[in-house]
Amino acid sequence: MKFSWGLFLCSGLVAQTLGQTFWYETIAHQGVAPYNPQGSAYVVYRNVKDYGARGDGVTDDTAAINAAITAGSRCVAGPNPGSGCVSASNSPAVVYFPAGTYLVSSSIRLYYMTQMIGNPNALPTIKATAGFSGLGLVDADPYDSQNQDYTSTNVFYRQVRNFVFDMTSIPAATNQRGIHWPTAQATSLQNIVFEMSTASGNQHSGVFTENGSGGFMTDLVFNGGSRGLDIGSQQFTLRNLTFHNTATAIYQNFDWGFTYIGLSINNCEIGLDMSSGGNSAQAVGSVIIIDSTISNTPTGVLTARGSSNSPNTGGSLALENVDLVNVPTAVQGASGVLLSGGSTTIGAWVQGNVYTPSGPKVDQSGVSAFPRPASLLSGSNYYTRSKPQYANLAASSFASVRSAGARGDGVTDDSTAIQNIINSATAAGKVVYFDAGIYKVTTTIQIPPSATLVGETYPVIMGSGSFFADVNNPQPVVQVGQAAGQSGVVEWSDIIVSTQGATPGATLIQWNLASPTSGPSGMWDVHTRIGGFDGSNLQVAQCATTNAQPNTNCEAAFQSMRITSVASGLYMENVWLWTADHDIDDPADTQITIYSGRGLSVESTTGNIWLIGTAVEHHQLYQYQFAHTKNIFMGFIQTETPYYQPSPGATTPFLPVTARNDPDFSVFCSGKAASCNDAWGLRVLDSQDILVYGAGLYSFFDNYSTTCSDHTATVYNEYCQTQIFGIDEGGGAGTLLSSIEMKGEEMEDPGLVAEREIEAP
Repeated sequence: MKFSWGLFLCSGLVAQTLGQTFWYETIAHQGVAPYNPQGSAYVVYRNVKDYGARGDGVTDDTAAINAAITAGSRCVAGPNPGSGCVSASNSPAVVYFPAGTYLVSSSIRLYYMTQMIGNPNALPTIKATAGFSGLGLVDADPYDSQNQDYTSTNVFYRQVRNFVFDMTSIPAATNQRGIHWPTAQATSLQNIVFEMSTASGNQHSGVFTENGSGGFMTDLVFNGGSRGLDIGSQQFTLRNLTFHNTATAIYQNFDWGFTYIGLSINNCEIGLDMSSGGNSAQAVGSVIIIDSTISNTPTGVLTARGSSNSPNTGGSLALENVDLVNVPTAVQGASGVLLSGGSTTIGAWVQGNVYTPSGPKVDQSGVSAFPRPASLLSGSNYYTRSKPQYANLAASSFASVRSAGARGDGVTDDSTAIQNIINSATAAGKVVYFDAGIYKVTTTIQIPPSATLVGETYPVIMGSGSFFADVNNPQPVVQVGQAAGQSGVVEWSDIIVSTQGATPGATLIQWNLASPTSGPSGMWDVHTRIGGFDGSNLQVAQCATTNAQPNTNCEAAFQSMRITSVASGLYMENVWLWTADHDIDDPADTQITIYSGRGLSVESTTGNIWLIGTAVEHHQLYQYQFAHTKNIFMGFIQTETPYYQPSPGATTPFLPVTARNDPDFSVFCSGKAASCNDAWGLRVLDSQDILVYGAGLYSFFDNYSTTCSDHTATVYNEYCQTQIFGIDEGGGAGTLLSSIEMKGEEMEDPGLVAEREIEAP
């Protein structure tokens, strides 16, 4: 679904209804931050009007808005790296904007773990004054020195949604951005309109990102401007972006791998410019564009890739199911037209290193499109759905867990209170609302069919105690559907699932629910976080890297998430399953060693699973595993191998379990170097129709040393790990990959660093 201006502005599933109050504005605000230094005095919810903002389009509201952000004991970065607060989980904040026009003369500066939310029923406008000064109307990581205040690759748990950013009063010749957004995992921009100058030669940009390790964006509209997106990051998934009358819709300043889904580019000069660095110094690794439309635009894609390309995998491009309407040149190279356009549909076209069943080659031509299982589609496109915000519901349609008796203080056992309110609210057709807090549970929380759960600024459900201690009898912290299988639909958003202390028998999320393909269940911004935060008892004090290993006190989870054989029909968007490599609440972000056995396993015999913008990191045996399943769609997936491996290796302390299809490293690594004993990033066995549109499988460390991945102008080290991706035991019929990026691995076949890799049994 695309945006359109008129009496109403449509964005994903949210429609503006003029004058309608958003439920979040009127619900009782009783979220807590139990480990904040202020204790109960700390305020999570901040309505900017309570801090003096007028929203009248006349008053300068900059100071009032920033006062709402900075109030209380927040994570305030210093002007230099290592000074001030570098990260913190204990000071979450939601900064809420009612309908109105908020005039700003300098940047709104976001702190760590801040969500900036507007009324989706009447989008508030952030309007810059003519003399505006700052890197962006919103600056998520300011430069108060020559370095950014926060380390961009560690900036987690942020959101900005439901706004109009208006730069039209800024002179056209001024180089100005709407949002400066260098961030990492568990961050998102959603439901935002950027209004920029339409003057010829203007210098306005909507979103500027120059580094980071993202990330996800969806439902953005760019009107006018020089560049809609001026963007670079290690990886990103971006969906449902619309551009009107922008000189260059997307300028890709650098990347390792980006996946774009559902672009609508209209009346621009260039759709995507990925020529940064030129042919001899390609700054762009790869780009994938699928299910998109480009219209009335002279050049669809501008690329610099040529025969003397450097690096040789740089500038890779894959186009699939891209409609062109009056686009004379589909792909323009440095020395001429690579693909002519017109009014047509590009079925599939690639440039880059290609690995096919017959071997590797360098290609720059049309290819066969991935076969698309009908069960994964909506029309001819892959099914997608934006995170629901329930904008048309009244506050009375929500049932608060704190109002039901849960404390969220990280100490009280909230199991019974949470289970009771989930059961009663679901039976009554209400949404279960998790106020901000850390909810300790000592038994499995059951989510029944028809349940809807929504969190406030990432509340935590934290499994604790002896119930989760038996590694030979793992138990879910949260279970969706009964173990024997149930049918129905569940919607779940904006919640973290974690563990406390030694819980080697904890599976954080187990999904047993079978849902229809026409309206599947959904998880949006639901994450696992294993250790590394206040209250987890899995921090530097307990899990220092210098302790004798393996440290049994830090065996923290059997598995992050399991989709069982009886489950089906699950849409996951912007989901990060993370075993902490560092302590978020430590002043120095000190590294820690925490053990979790497995990442995400998909065992569904029916499949129909969508993974859009997901990441799985630092699990012992594997990150993603697909066993005896089918019909899986993945946008860009991203992994990292545990930093401590191979000391100990991938079978310590969690032993492989044959019944769980765990990899047998004694077979895989027989006769190989110790660096073989590292976790698989992506593993497929006895499965079919596994479609991967972008994968970044990273291994940067060898027992906490980065020598294996360091490089200089003349030396490029890539020997941290000997194998990270595999199709095993029964093969993977129709396992199709487009753009697989590997960092730090030894490659026996350079064709595997491919733009389009197709594996068959």
